[in-house]
Amino acid sequence: MEMPITLAQVEEARRNIAAVALRTPLVRCNIDAPAELYLKLENLQPIGSFKIRGAANVMARTPRERLERGVLTASAGNMAQGVAFCARRMGIRATIVAPETAPATKIAAVERMGGRVIKVPFAEWWRTFETRSYPGVEATFIHAFDDPDVMAGNGTIALELLEDLPDLAAVVIPWGGGGLSSGIASVLRARETTSR
Repeated sequence: MEMPITLAQVEEARRNIAAVALRTPLVRCNIDAPAELYLKLENLQPIGSFKIRGAANVMARTPRERLERGVLTASAGNMAQGVAFCARRMGIRATIVAPETAPATKIAAVERMGGRVIKVPFAEWWRTFETRSYPGVEATFIHAFDDPDVMAGNGTIALELLEDLPDLAAVVIPWGGGGLSSGIASVLRARETTSR
């Protein structure tokens, strides 16, 4: 079975995001459980979320002339912040299409970072994911999860996990669009295959 991303792509992503995303700590959970549990503290990222990893990698891999048009994403919060954060660092415009139900704190954070937010009904927001565009906005679209460069950025978490805990037995990953799971699982599978 072919993986969506390769170990080489994730290792490149690590270099691409080094100046933007933190190498977050892995801490042992001191609770009574049948196994040792650890937490990867992605909440310590500059935007409070792992999404900065994928946003930083896709923007690092996008040619500058495409970025100069500005960037566009569809997000209810965390990817919006990741794209706005990276766009501000690069001196480019960021437009975020957000559902009307997006948390006000997330929208305010995006606006503090200089991102322009367009709040729309859910169906219109979802259509932005499907078409990878928004009427009247000429910008380079960055998908929140369905993009190999985003997945590779997310996969850098697995590189850090394996360095900090080489004998890990399992990784529990939250599921939204699947970009985080795909990135981490690709690295774990590649490392398992190469260690045989």
